[in-house]
Amino acid sequence: MEKFKRKHKYEGLLVVIEGTDGSGKSTQLELMKKYLQAHSYGVMVSEWKTSRLIANVIDDAKERNLLNATTYSLLYAADFADRLENQIIPALKSGFVVLLDRYYYTALARDVVRGQDIEWVKNLYEYAPEPDLVFYLDMPVDVLLKRIIGTTGLDFYESGRDVGFSTDFYKSFEIYQKKCLEQYDKMKEEYGFKSIDGTKSREEIHKIMQGEIQKILQSGVID
Repeated sequence: MEKFKRKHKYEGLLVVIEGTDGSGKSTQLELMKKYLQAHSYGVMVSEWKTSRLIANVIDDAKERNLLNATTYSLLYAADFADRLENQIIPALKSGFVVLLDRYYYTALARDVVRGQDIEWVKNLYEYAPEPDLVFYLDMPVDVLLKRIIGTTGLDFYESGRDVGFSTDFYKSFEIYQKKCLEQYDKMKEEYGFKSIDGTKSREEIHKIMQGEIQKILQSGVID
């Protein structure tokens, strides 16, 4: 089997799971983490908006309704930069499989929907290493809405209320998520997403992801 060529300069493997809220990313991340650890691979997981320096600042700004489109973009970019420098790149240098719940593609989708120029947003993240694999969980809006209502419920920003699409939470969520999905559709080919039907069972989705990662690992990319 031909040896897999990394898409970045580090020893480890960078794997991203993308999708909108409620698409099942966290579940698949945990399943993949357990699978890799069971096969003796070193694994590091990092989730969107979890920087020890910035995450609380974002939460506080949201609670106080202080985020306009630009501060929204810049704070999330700062969170990403901190995690990249202090968690993601060190783990890649050490040869770990790094599993990410969202990458800068989330920012591209959300920020553009909030009115930012896509080239400006791309420039915020131009330093980020290219992932070796990007899985995209593709979900219809009606299923996403049911999942969100049944779990965390709708909040102001996840429903896009800050953008002013509608004063109705449900209608706003539908419009906002549809616009985000349109952006993801544009990114699929540009960034080589491996799109997966998010309505499949979690076991089916995990099996698909497992197969793709196995191909890389069996080619000897990580000893």
